[in-house]
Amino acid sequence: MRRLNLIGVLGLSVVLLAACSAEHDELRQWMEQQRREIKPSVTPLQAPKKFDPQPYTSAQAVDPFSTQKLAVALKQEARQPNSLLSAELNRRKEPLEAYPLDSMSMVGSVNKQGQPYALLRVDALLYQVKVGDYLGQNYGRITRIAETEIALREIIQDAAGEWIERPATLQLQERAR
Repeated sequence: MRRLNLIGVLGLSVVLLAACSAEHDELRQWMEQQRREIKPSVTPLQAPKKFDPQPYTSAQAVDPFSTQKLAVALKQEARQPNSLLSAELNRRKEPLEAYPLDSMSMVGSVNKQGQPYALLRVDALLYQVKVGDYLGQNYGRITRIAETEIALREIIQDAAGEWIERPATLQLQERAR
């Protein structure tokens, strides 16, 4: 009985495999037909253009990043100093000029003998400044002190290399409670 069942299962397997094979044959025939009917249209590549090398003629010119060019520019600047900058270079630096403006914060203002003073915090130290004092790394000079801000003018270099004046302010920083 067992043997009969085994033969029956084998026979059924052969019949099923034959049926699957017939389906695949039909699929293969359809794929072959589609391949024959479809003609791909591939545009041909263009031939590369001829490269004509150009000789480098600037080898004798001065390198734009050379120290020689920088030295020439500095000598020229020294010969024709800017009036804004020359006055600043000839004076003694004040202590608050060693710090950038963004490291300073205005924490208050007071009036002493009718003259306004501002209180600045720099590196956990408190400084008193008045109109005319210098602060910041761009030759900043205080022009006005109000209760909530310090107005100053800075001397900076613009994109063309010219020294120009620029207004700046430091706002009163209130601590959150």
